[in-house]
Amino acid sequence: HTTGLSLNNDRLYKLTYSTEVFLDGGKGKLQDVVGYRISSNVDVVLLWRNPDGDDDQLIQITVTDVKVENVNQQRGEKSIFKGKNPPKIIGKANLEALQRPVLLHLIRGKVKGFWRFHIFLLQLAVFLPFMQLTSGKTDEEDVSGNCKVTYQAHQDKVIKIKALDSCKIERSAFTTQNQVGSNNYILYRLILNNRKIRQKLELRTTEAGPRLKPGKQVAAVIKAVDSKYTAIPIVGQVFQSECKRCPSLSEHWQSIRKHLEPDNLSNAEAVRNFLAFVQHLRTAKREDILQILKTEKKEVLPQLVDAVTSAQTPASLEAILDFLDFKSDSSIVLQERFLYACGFASHPDEELLRTLISKFKGSFASNDIRETVMIIIGALVKKLCQNEGCKLKAVVEAKKLILGGLEKPEKKEDTMMYLLALKNALLPEGIPLLLKYAEAGEGPISHLATTTLQRYDVPFITDEVKKTLNRIYHQNRKVHEKTVRTTAATVILKNNPSYMEVKNILLSIGELPKEMNKYMLSIIQDILRFEMPASKMVRRVLKEMATHNYDRFSKSGSSSAYTGYIERSPRAASTYSLDILYSGSGILRRSNLNIFQYIGKSDLHGSQVVLEAQGLEGLIAATPDEGEENLDSYAGMSAILFDVQLRPVTFFNGYSDLMSKMLSASSDPVSVVKGLILLVDHSQELQLQSGLKANIEVQGGLAIDISGAMEFSLWYRESKTRVKNRVAVVITGDITVDSSFVKAGLETRAESEAGLEFISTVQFSQYPFLVCMQMDRAEAPFRQYETKYERLSTGRGYVSQKRKESLLAGCEFPLHQENSEMCKMVFPPQPEDSSSGGWF
Repeated sequence: HTTGLSLNNDRLYKLTYSTEVFLDGGKGKLQDVVGYRISSNVDVVLLWRNPDGDDDQLIQITVTDVKVENVNQQRGEKSIFKGKNPPKIIGKANLEALQRPVLLHLIRGKVKGFWRFHIFLLQLAVFLPFMQLTSGKTDEEDVSGNCKVTYQAHQDKVIKIKALDSCKIERSAFTTQNQVGSNNYILYRLILNNRKIRQKLELRTTEAGPRLKPGKQVAAVIKAVDSKYTAIPIVGQVFQSECKRCPSLSEHWQSIRKHLEPDNLSNAEAVRNFLAFVQHLRTAKREDILQILKTEKKEVLPQLVDAVTSAQTPASLEAILDFLDFKSDSSIVLQERFLYACGFASHPDEELLRTLISKFKGSFASNDIRETVMIIIGALVKKLCQNEGCKLKAVVEAKKLILGGLEKPEKKEDTMMYLLALKNALLPEGIPLLLKYAEAGEGPISHLATTTLQRYDVPFITDEVKKTLNRIYHQNRKVHEKTVRTTAATVILKNNPSYMEVKNILLSIGELPKEMNKYMLSIIQDILRFEMPASKMVRRVLKEMATHNYDRFSKSGSSSAYTGYIERSPRAASTYSLDILYSGSGILRRSNLNIFQYIGKSDLHGSQVVLEAQGLEGLIAATPDEGEENLDSYAGMSAILFDVQLRPVTFFNGYSDLMSKMLSASSDPVSVVKGLILLVDHSQELQLQSGLKANIEVQGGLAIDISGAMEFSLWYRESKTRVKNRVAVVITGDITVDSSFVKAGLETRAESEAGLEFISTVQFSQYPFLVCMQMDRAEAPFRQYETKYERLSTGRGYVSQKRKESLLAGCEFPLHQENSEMCKMVFPPQPEDSSSGGWF
């Protein structure tokens, strides 16, 4: 008559129980497996039944004859359990506590209370009774937490399906926001391919058992059985295993600091040590962290600041804030590294944002740092909003700061700063302000506002937004610079353009300034060639003779746009796009190099490097283009890295600054961003069905150096721009299944060092001027490591290691055919080099 599991009076049920933990590299070969098997006998008896209802029961469960052995029976003499009996493996006190009876109170087949003397192997006590005999869906609380469960009742069996991803349990966990599902993919491989847990509970016999205890209240019955029983939660409890013989934070730092010296940052070893030190910092005290910061030398301090900030603990934040003085100009490099590490934070919290808002309201020795603080505030707002934190008090305050700064800027020069912050935050409520600045602002302000609109997702670029962008492109209200007009057109074409919008853009080609004609033509051709979303609409419009004719599609010039694949697979793709706009005199106006990563339906703006120049026509006695007659001489670089807009860098500003730099003849690259970044960061504790605990750690880091340079030679009438991107990347995954006496683990690591260089050479001694673009990827080693281990708390262990290496060949990425032809003219092949390979 019961709806759940019911035991007969005066019977002893004898069962056997086993749980197995397998960890492997996803290959499924038994000889490669590490793990352990725990087995025991289990005696179950009904101690008490409520006289007023059969569905109210008290059950006693006793574990006996516990055995622990290797899950890999082929291990033989290498088994860590060889020659050890259960008391030596588990510990005498643990074994005695484990084998003392536990009590469960059941009402209608669901556990309502649990009493024990010891926490060990909790799930042994709750595995058996968790079963209802009727079909349906319900929420159940067990060792894994509160989970959604489905029962399927059949004539001779009941199937129970638990949705493990629905289980709610208090555990420390975090993951990186907005990393294109890279974490999910790694975790999928790491958890599902590499971990298998099996459990088995089997009834062997029944025999005569003790008589029922008398009583009406379960509490009184338990007290009568043994007053030392303690009620505990059903959900699995957390225990921390202590680290033995571990180095102190200071000792760890001293052992790795040489790998983090500036000359070593291009090596994967630097990133590997950075990741390990970040993990150690997460358990460190503020005083210990501060002591290392205060005693470290100048050349390694920036890397130490990267690590301390990436730890993202209250102690590490307090230490770095105590160490840095924003009112001093002696540590500007360190202040910038701290701020960028905040911007790349994998799981920022409200306290970090609150700290930066407080700093922004204070005073600064450097205005560049003040601007960077506001730009990074924008990045943190976006990350917190992505994690459902848009209504947090600090986020609301930050939004008011950004939007208020644009609505009524206290200083005109602050407008750029607030626009850059909005370019990171991407607040929907900021779009009307962006439209105002895009249409009515001065050149650089207008250009920044339109590039900010370019970063918004398709749903936000409404018809109203596109009306303004169309007015800008077609100059209905005022004359705009080429950079602003072309960006406006690009935003229209990437956001569901209408038939008339595409038609009007196509009809404009031929009426534009010379190089802008060529640029817009290249954009249209790139959309068609790369099958972008707008390509169908463009093809529809091109069926009209007025838009598709020789005159329009034969415009000459050197400006260009090209998109290609770096890597491509059915599930993921990496793309590069390069577009370059020149002025009519042959001087670079803007080059824009983007790298995107796509996984499934998600995308990540991996990097963008934009080089801009203006007002340089006077150097070669050329005539500026329409609307650009009064521009100041300027050149600079702007970068986005992993979806975070960085503070732009200026090469020179003003004619006198330009001349001084030209006369000094320095073409040294200017660093846009340099440092160690924690890119992937996932930490999770899983409470397993068996009562054991699995820890999952996935980290990915990289050392990056993006630099740019502009060389300008009046003598050779040639200019050259370079963007160099060097990275070393390491991704580590670690899964351990831990008990208080034995641990099994699997560690995987993949690492590589790579470089990407973009060079644009312009010879303007003739017209049309000659332009050659080159995009080179250096050869890149790729290394994979796998370590599996078992370890007893007594120290005995087993370790298996594997490694695999390969070399990714270097290459020069193909661009359009016109570029190949022009490169042959800029760099004519020499007779002795005629056998060399390459694109040109």
